[in-house]
Amino acid sequence: MYKDIKLISGSVHPKLARDIAEHMGQKLVPMSIKRFKDTEVYVKIKEKVRGDDVFIIMPTCAPVNDSVMELLIIIDAVKRASAGRINAVVPYFGYSRQDRKATAREPITSKLLANLLTVAGVDRVITVDLHSDQIQGFFDVPLDHFPGYLLFYRYFKNMGLKNLVAVAPDTGAVKKTRRFAQLMKVPLAVIDKRRPEHNHSEVMFVIGDVKGKNAILTDDIIDTAGTITGAANALKKKGAKDVYICATHGVLSDPASERLEKATEKKVILTDTIPIPERKRFRKLEIISIAPLMSKVIQNIHENRSLGKLFGSYG
Repeated sequence: MYKDIKLISGSVHPKLARDIAEHMGQKLVPMSIKRFKDTEVYVKIKEKVRGDDVFIIMPTCAPVNDSVMELLIIIDAVKRASAGRINAVVPYFGYSRQDRKATAREPITSKLLANLLTVAGVDRVITVDLHSDQIQGFFDVPLDHFPGYLLFYRYFKNMGLKNLVAVAPDTGAVKKTRRFAQLMKVPLAVIDKRRPEHNHSEVMFVIGDVKGKNAILTDDIIDTAGTITGAANALKKKGAKDVYICATHGVLSDPASERLEKATEKKVILTDTIPIPERKRFRKLEIISIAPLMSKVIQNIHENRSLGKLFGSYG
């Protein structure tokens, strides 16, 4: 058994780490994280962690390369401080969209990042809504993967909306959206699109009955928002009553916020796996915190208790 539980935050999303610590009745381990003049990262842990169960809370979001390197350096520092176990809580797993070779001479960066975390010394990874389920097999250490649609299930159940349809924004999202539709006990519809190039897509067809219904578009990532706003507009043209957009990770690269504000959806619901600065927020946006859930996940892992039952309580 490990001596104690310790929570460490990287510099990318300290608010989420503080919220998780507050829900657990814990304090974050004091850290010094600096950048040298040439942008190299310096890390110092200001408290003993020898023999402890350490949880490093840090999404690998923008600036992605800096975030990845900082996480690896923190892991190395914790390892050299003789922690009992090193757990990386990575709510948003960067580079996850490159999960296979779609054409010749391409990398598989999600596998590369999984290897880097393992080599750095991590013993376990906790993450939320990987871009594809196959990424779980890229890790040689235990991985706990929480699907984001369970949070949206609870959100819409509490809203009490009627006459709903769950909509996948593309064929790649059908599997997750079907699970969400089954939980909600509502029908499924699918947007058929083609993607001629990166960050650009064109809606071809809407498969399923959406006329007069409240449509819930669910996805894991909103980047530039071209795909999701195109899908929302297509649903309105097909006669959908109101359209709600849900995504676990609000990357919101420009001009995403502007597109989402101008599109036809009624509301956009994101989680706080990625920090969303004020300049990227807009009138239709609502943010759901993952801190209450992550605090329970961390506590259960520390106490060697089941996570399956915990996830089930959200479904």
